[in-house]
Amino acid sequence: MVDWDLAVATATRLMRPGPEVSREEARAVVTELREYAKASETHVRGFTRLGTEETHDTPVLVVDRPGWVRANVAGFRELLKPLLDKMQDRRGSSPGGALLGTVGGKVTGVEVGMLLSFLASRVLGQYETFAPATRDLPAGGPPGAPDGGGRLLLVAPNIVHVERELDVDPHDFRLWVCLHEETHRTQFSAVPWLRDHMQGEIQAFLGETDVDPMTVLERVRQAVQSFAGGRPEGEEDEDEGRSLVELVQTPAQREILGRLTAVMSLLEGHADFVMDGVGPQVVPSVAEIREKFQQRRAKGASRLDLALRKLLGLDAKLRQYRDGERFVRAVVEEVGMDGFNRVWTSPNTLPTKAEIAKPAEWITRVHRKPEA
Repeated sequence: MVDWDLAVATATRLMRPGPEVSREEARAVVTELREYAKASETHVRGFTRLGTEETHDTPVLVVDRPGWVRANVAGFRELLKPLLDKMQDRRGSSPGGALLGTVGGKVTGVEVGMLLSFLASRVLGQYETFAPATRDLPAGGPPGAPDGGGRLLLVAPNIVHVERELDVDPHDFRLWVCLHEETHRTQFSAVPWLRDHMQGEIQAFLGETDVDPMTVLERVRQAVQSFAGGRPEGEEDEDEGRSLVELVQTPAQREILGRLTAVMSLLEGHADFVMDGVGPQVVPSVAEIREKFQQRRAKGASRLDLALRKLLGLDAKLRQYRDGERFVRAVVEEVGMDGFNRVWTSPNTLPTKAEIAKPAEWITRVHRKPEA
């Protein structure tokens, strides 16, 4: 169904070259990122009051853009395997299914590669929650987790590119990025049930996927009409503001996506809150970095970049940072860090999408006092 090797080859061929650095500079950047990732553990644990040294057994890998692509393809193969197996069975029972599978796999491989080539120059760091271990890319996880529990990736050329683009202190910026990514590592290593919960939600989302090509085609057609203004005059556009990715989903998938969006908003907002909370003590120029980085997030690199972000739903991820950070800040101000940490008690204490927008409702639900 997907030629993964072709996806890697396509992404590698199409991706932009990284910034020019000497061999000595590259070696120094890699060394410093590893040191800052290690130092961030102590800062994040102290600020969040989550986890211990024993919980941090997931590896930290400093990679280049091709390395990021290979790592993500390995994760996609693992996460999407149940869905692709189902689609393969459906296609194999149809006339000409084997030939269509071969051709379709090549086409999809190229498409995935093109998407990865676009993203490979934009990601600064990433905690891979569902990362299978390979010879070149080790992975770990919290105690009791299966092999491939996770790994932290820091994309060195992208970090160097952005610190130069923003004209900020490179050492401060590298530590600032590490604080954000280390927070994600702490979230999953200190909260053992979180990985299984996320995996269950994602598998439920994929399980609702229609494997009938005609059904998918009809949804895509409707989505394109929505973007092109092809609905009848006077008819309200219920899909206004949705990305193409969202528009081709079933109602059940949208419900699941709502829960996933709430969790991702929490995780991303928490990481932003932590990186700025720790920042003043260890990153002297944190205010300047945050201001310039927010401006960069908001405007995008070009009109094409903005269009692609909208199409792929990446603008929704930017809202997750903003809305999630507001939620975390409001809750911590009201009930303190220990009160906020009740969010990690179980899936039932995670905020809903509505509660992300209205933190007081989460506080009322989770911290309500028994009536006399």
